[in-house]
Amino acid sequence: MTAQELYEMLKETQGAKGYLFNSDLGHTMELLEALLINKERYGYMCCPCRLASGDREKDQDIICPCLYRAPDVAEFGSCYCNLYVSEAWNQGRAEHLYVPERRPAGKLPY
Repeated sequence: MTAQELYEMLKETQGAKGYLFNSDLGHTMELLEALLINKERYGYMCCPCRLASGDREKDQDIICPCLYRAPDVAEFGSCYCNLYVSEAWNQGRAEHLYVPERRPAGKLPY
């Protein structure tokens, strides 16, 4: 699968849930490519902006879309890596703030 194919697939399925991709297509495609690299590396598409352990069970919370996407987008208009965003964020009606890490320290692999 290519990043473009992943884009088309996820755009439809996640868009139906109200999540949009970042309108910066370059950024979006880099993240989608990183998801595919992680899928090849680990066997699952874990968040490219977080360190994965390589253990699917331990990383379940950061398999994209991660468990933190919904609260991040609700609060900040964007997920942690700015892959998924709200319409307001894409249109510049929401401030582009730093999204803090929500993953509990006990889940971090370091």
